[in-house]
Amino acid sequence: MKILITDGISEAGARMLQDAGHEVVQQKLSPEELLQQIGEYDAIIVRSATKVRQDVIDAGGKLKVIGRGGVGLDNIDVAYAESKGIAVLNTPGASSISVAELAVAHMFAASRFLHISNVEMRKGEWPKKAYSKGVELTGKTLGLFGLGNIGRETAKRALGLGMKVIAFDPIVKETDLNVTLMSKDDVLAQADYLSLHIPFIKEQGPTIRAEEFAKMKDGVILVNCARGGVVVEKDLLDALNSGKVRSAGIDVYENEPVTEAQAGLINHPNVSVTPHIGASTVEGQGRVGLEIAERVIEALKS
Repeated sequence: MKILITDGISEAGARMLQDAGHEVVQQKLSPEELLQQIGEYDAIIVRSATKVRQDVIDAGGKLKVIGRGGVGLDNIDVAYAESKGIAVLNTPGASSISVAELAVAHMFAASRFLHISNVEMRKGEWPKKAYSKGVELTGKTLGLFGLGNIGRETAKRALGLGMKVIAFDPIVKETDLNVTLMSKDDVLAQADYLSLHIPFIKEQGPTIRAEEFAKMKDGVILVNCARGGVVVEKDLLDALNSGKVRSAGIDVYENEPVTEAQAGLINHPNVSVTPHIGASTVEGQGRVGLEIAERVIEALKS
């Protein structure tokens, strides 16, 4: 069968598909080109860049499988695809370690001014006094919103650093980790650090708004390596400016790539930023490529 890969997967993943007897085409396509060409393919594999909406699904008359190399499925009209008998697959666990490690990296950066002191020293400055009041993670309480694969990996690393870990997850009722499950409001009230590992559900809107910031400890550190839109960026900026939020680490944004309208948040001295690279490690992408290839192969067999 013929498989289109638009956003790239690991060489090992592409080879697995070919070894299974499939014709594999790797090509970056514009939305217009995708509409014109999708009718030729039995399966498509995307990451976050390519959008597989109803028009693409309708144009893909031969489509049997849509694969997403990653966790979120917000760039795919899942319900519509499934109503057409098309299997929609993702790789929920393959990049968990990569994202968890970035979340912890942002905790360190936001705690010890790594992001801003690095920039200033490259300008020839010596800002030792300005950044001498960092804080330790050890002994602090990490609140997690979401205790799925990524949340669990983040919890493991936080526990290893000597943090107390509490979590809110409406689905998880018990855990084998040394993590205390609590209500949303209790996590907000007790967390010194709050790390988000939840999906963005358009119908429900943002999870963290001005109302939630008001319930947090003064001086909380917020990390978002989940999804853009989970946090209202304007409300976060207000909380940073007021001191309610001491600092933040952000990998995902309401608009990607970011726009001039987001410059106030991106350039804030108490914000550590990365360009949506949570899953982008050599190891993580290797696992993603192999897992999505294996799942697509199995789905096409059936």
